[in-house]
Amino acid sequence: MDKNEAINIVKPHLTKARMEHTLRVAETAVKLANRFGESAEKAELAAIFHDYAKYRSLDEMARWIKESTLPKDLLDYHHELWHGPVGSLLIEREHGITDADIKNAIHYHTTGRANMSKFEMIIYLADYIEPGRSFPGLDEVREVAEQDLLHACFLVSKNTINYLMKKNVTIYPDSFYAYNDFTKKAQAAV
Repeated sequence: MDKNEAINIVKPHLTKARMEHTLRVAETAVKLANRFGESAEKAELAAIFHDYAKYRSLDEMARWIKESTLPKDLLDYHHELWHGPVGSLLIEREHGITDADIKNAIHYHTTGRANMSKFEMIIYLADYIEPGRSFPGLDEVREVAEQDLLHACFLVSKNTINYLMKKNVTIYPDSFYAYNDFTKKAQAAV
């Protein structure tokens, strides 16, 4: 599937602003893939589809979680987390995309997880640092992302957990697993 075909599939499912975000994530993912030695074409495709399920109804996403092999504990956490795993499922069922790298990158782009592949880390990071984003701590992550994918993802994970803790909301376990894994690997790399 080429870029234009993917955009034509995704566009009707997103708002104008979300589509603009998606295109910026795709551009960022291509740059990161080229920088860190992953397939730019696959990264672009994963980025274009990363929010594919974001505006599905909550009832539909809950139904997909209940009726598939997706983790049922997702239903115990904020519905904002559901679109990644559900999107990963739907791109295969609705468009025949079976590439495990692409599916995993979409599945874990909001939470992260332990032992993320380099490809998954690129989509996780691209979603966080795309040029339309603006929030405290972002400039440091963008600067680190110029050189060090692992340390940049560690900062994304740390910042995300800090943000969620300040909001006094529950945090999905995969986010903690990602943070712990990135922390150990970042410390071992020093």
